Amino acid sequence: MIELQIKNMVCQRCIHVVEKILSNQNIDFNKVELGKIQLQSALSDERRKLLMEKLLAEGLELLNSKEMKIVNGIKSFLLSYLAKPELAYNNNISELLSKHMAKEYSYLSKLFSQVEGRTIENYLIQLRLEHVKELLSYNEKSISEIAYELGFSSSAHLSNQFKKHTGLTPSMFRNSINMKRIELDKL
Repeated sequence: MIELQIKNMVCQRCIHVVEKILSNQNIDFNKVELGKIQLQSALSDERRKLLMEKLLAEGLELLNSKEMKIVNGIKSFLLSYLAKPELAYNNNISELLSKHMAKEYSYLSKLFSQVEGRTIENYLIQLRLEHVKELLSYNEKSISEIAYELGFSSSAHLSNQFKKHTGLTPSMFRNSINMKRIELDKL
């Protein structure tokens, strides 16, 4: 079994796109998850190149370097972490990440900063704030409810983080006509 890492897989739709590409290319696979696929056998250079082209056409990228694979693994873990409210915010992210990646957090943090030009913590904040923007745009929950749901210590904490990073308060963002959100794979 061969495992390949894929950059920019951030949602269920990405998983379905990759499954479709693999099926269309008659590539046998066992499993597709955020950030990785498990193939039943190795690909020839020609088939690998074609797979890379098909993935790139969808905004995805086959990773080759060890460092990029680790960074992609960190990003995939953080996306999964945020998708599980029962897990998120009640646990020490550095311990969970270190355990998941089977590497020291200091190594992961340094590598992530070198490759991404920002810290893991800043990336996690950006992910959380994009989730806040999403919930604000639905206009179904109060800011207090959003703060609680996403693990902020208070609505004031959420508002301070939001304003610091966007220049707007959550209320101003909600009331604005141009609610600009950033695609998660662009973070």
